[in-house]
Amino acid sequence: MAGITRRRDIIDRPVLTEQLSAVARSIQSPALDRAPFVAPLRAALTAGRDEIRRRFEATGSGAVVVRDHCFLIDQLIRVMFDLVTGEIYPLPNPTSGERLAIVAVGGYGRGELAPYSDIDLLFLLPYKRTPHTEQVVEYLLYLLWDLGLKIGQATRSVEECLRQAKADLTIRTGLLEARYLWGEQALFSELKRRFDSDIVRGTAAQFVEGKLAERDARHQRVGDSRYQLEPNIKEGKGGLRDLHTLFWIAKYIYRTDDVGKLVELGVLSAEESQRFDHAQSFLWTVRCHLHYLAGRAEERLTFDLQAQIAREMGYADDAKSRGVERFMKDYFLVAKDVGDLTRIFCAILEADQKRKRRLSWVRWGAGRRALGGFVLDGEWLTIPAEDFFTKDPVALLRLFHVAQEHGLDIHPRALRAASQSLRFVDRLREVPEANRLFLEILTSRKDPETALRRMNEAGVLGRFIPDFGRVVAQMQYDMYHHYTVDEHTLFAIGILHKIETGQLKEEHPLATELAATIVSRRALYLAVLLHDIAKGRGGDHSEIGERIALELGPRLGLSGEETETVAWLVRWHLLMSGTAFKLDISDTKTLGDFVERVQSPERLKLLLVLTVADIRAVGPNVWNGWKAALLRELYHRAIEVMSGGLTVEGRDLRVATAQAAARRLLPDFSEEEFTTFATRGYPFYWLSFDPETHARHARLMHEAEATGAPLTVEKRVDPRRSVTEITLYTADHAGLFSRIAGALAISGANIVDARIMTMSNGMALDTFWVQDLAGRPFDRPDKLARLAVIFENVLTGDLKPHREFARPPAFPSRTQVFTVMPRVLVDNKASASHTVIEVNGRDRPGLLYEVTRELTRLNLQISSAKISTYGEKVVDVFYVKNLFGHKVEQPAKLTEIRSTLEAVLAKGNEAAPPETRRERVAAE
Repeated sequence: MAGITRRRDIIDRPVLTEQLSAVARSIQSPALDRAPFVAPLRAALTAGRDEIRRRFEATGSGAVVVRDHCFLIDQLIRVMFDLVTGEIYPLPNPTSGERLAIVAVGGYGRGELAPYSDIDLLFLLPYKRTPHTEQVVEYLLYLLWDLGLKIGQATRSVEECLRQAKADLTIRTGLLEARYLWGEQALFSELKRRFDSDIVRGTAAQFVEGKLAERDARHQRVGDSRYQLEPNIKEGKGGLRDLHTLFWIAKYIYRTDDVGKLVELGVLSAEESQRFDHAQSFLWTVRCHLHYLAGRAEERLTFDLQAQIAREMGYADDAKSRGVERFMKDYFLVAKDVGDLTRIFCAILEADQKRKRRLSWVRWGAGRRALGGFVLDGEWLTIPAEDFFTKDPVALLRLFHVAQEHGLDIHPRALRAASQSLRFVDRLREVPEANRLFLEILTSRKDPETALRRMNEAGVLGRFIPDFGRVVAQMQYDMYHHYTVDEHTLFAIGILHKIETGQLKEEHPLATELAATIVSRRALYLAVLLHDIAKGRGGDHSEIGERIALELGPRLGLSGEETETVAWLVRWHLLMSGTAFKLDISDTKTLGDFVERVQSPERLKLLLVLTVADIRAVGPNVWNGWKAALLRELYHRAIEVMSGGLTVEGRDLRVATAQAAARRLLPDFSEEEFTTFATRGYPFYWLSFDPETHARHARLMHEAEATGAPLTVEKRVDPRRSVTEITLYTADHAGLFSRIAGALAISGANIVDARIMTMSNGMALDTFWVQDLAGRPFDRPDKLARLAVIFENVLTGDLKPHREFARPPAFPSRTQVFTVMPRVLVDNKASASHTVIEVNGRDRPGLLYEVTRELTRLNLQISSAKISTYGEKVVDVFYVKNLFGHKVEQPAKLTEIRSTLEAVLAKGNEAAPPETRRERVAAE
């Protein structure tokens, strides 16, 4: 291995050989006792690893680590082979059938070995196994296992290798990277010669097709996006394995181990080769940090390790950004380079193999036809000449427009040429034709997501819209956002398109219905493209995005009215979700403020559809039926106010209407029974539920009073809203909400909404909407039965929630790596009758119980609560009154509320114990 300095500082093979020979001479039966050999071998391995790690800490080069580790293991295996064949099982005159070669395969064969990677070995035989070769191989393997090394091994003859390579693509790939390690070199040479002649020759097209199919299946298995929250840097999209795929294919076709040779052959340009070298070096460095920090072969870049590796690689926090976010942006840019380039080049290689021609711009034959200035080559749209974009820069946009309009794939050569012509894009920003083409691509009814994704991969999108270029690979370091900003935005546009075309009608019936009636669809599509475009700049990204929209709209040819609509949508794209998920929309002022901000039915429709697309694009399992129900309810209430069918005034009239509707659903109630029920509820109660719920409450209360039960619990699963509704009717007392929250948390239920009612007879009628930890209804019979028992035990005092939460969890939460600054907001303007308290902090078991317990101690009555979790962050909103039923307005009391709740939230940011990481790794 060339380039390794001070080799004997890593391992001194002659010295180690002499040590082992001395041990062999000192024991009577070395074949029966391996233990004396293990100590010097282990010492050499440990010393070598320590030296390599010291070099890594000094240089920060992962490429040096993987090369030096290969050297260390090579030397150890050679020493052990010589020991076994020379001292343990010597054979002075071996027959031809007793020859043996040790071959490195896989990544080890490629000369790349991360600190804790598996070591893949092939014990190569000329024919079938002999007793002697079996003894040698077995002894060697036991020695390797004694050292704690992870060995992948196979013992095969040359014929077996060739036969299995024909049938198994993985074995074929392993042999492609086979490297002679020790033993009978002529045997290895025979294998390589016959592998080339019997296996490789004439099968390049089949190999390329098979490796690309294998790559696609791998992407699907680990997550088909290079922008995963916690990416797998080896197997994930844009990871090391994608680089390997390129090298395997190139090596199979061109029989070269040197990537630089691909430049000479015209497969890669010099600049592209440098990008691959940089990507490989960066990924190897990250992978080595991962292995060292985890103490094992960890390939997943988890949240806690992201922060540590960022620090190790010199990404320090500064006034503008966090070091870990800059590190992850660099990671995603590297992954983008790897993914885009390997996809383009592998597709070129695949296409050329199918056509049996070399990689060069050759004269295209007959049968090709022109299309919009381009050439249709089979099913691919391509360019007629290498210098096409130089002569016609607008074609850089027209390429994607024509492909979109005709439903065509773009030839990898054309995408490569576009990537190499980005310097021409700068002058296109003020060209009306270029802007027209872009707007048509964005708002096309023919799959705008795919067209924009191709533009992004080629680099055209970020160059044409520079503000979009700033969010390419921009990550948000939290557990809520699953993708980078650009990936999230492209997903959102795809979801919007599917809503508009009716593909998501069953999941989003209201959004689908409204999308068909929207007048400002161009404004809607541009707003989705721009809604997060100012992320990562500091300040309010909605306000900065609004300014970007005002500048970009006219450039793209939008009218003044359309531009204003886009800017408004970007500025207020979080308004609907914030109102629906955080506030009580049965409160007349909340609804009135929302309607006043939105003003028009058209804007309300646009906002609803944008909100659905935005939330759906955050990541898997973020959207659920509960969120859908809240948004639907807000939309319908707001549109009724806008259309004059419902005013936010006239409370008495609406209470009377609600009571009349409930009465019609209770025909079996006498007038006296219904009057008793009606007088139990204050106006807030009648305005908080629909008639069906009022009727159920009436029957629940009637039954409870007839039986005299101290606690009545009703559980109702609502699959449409993905929640379980739990209603409790019991004697009211201070701290009831807190105890119920504790009981639910102990049971593993998440509260997403709550209505707390004290009836005129002093009884509490509390309703909680809960989900399981995966965001589904809490509906398993065993869990519901356990919940009923826990309720009873908590309310009788037999079970103390604070004691349960004081116990350390079995495994530390992944949220411990994050710091969420505690924030408590007290608002006396959001509601006409209540003080609204919003708490923001890091999630942890029992947090809601602790917060509500403190609210009780502060002598506050909780009327309703909205509970939301965004990854590691909770945003809980409480509508409260003081003991006299009024808003809390005294400055001293408001200060006390803030300081008390901030202290509760601050506990969530306490540092995890040092052993947390290793314990979690062991658990996984």
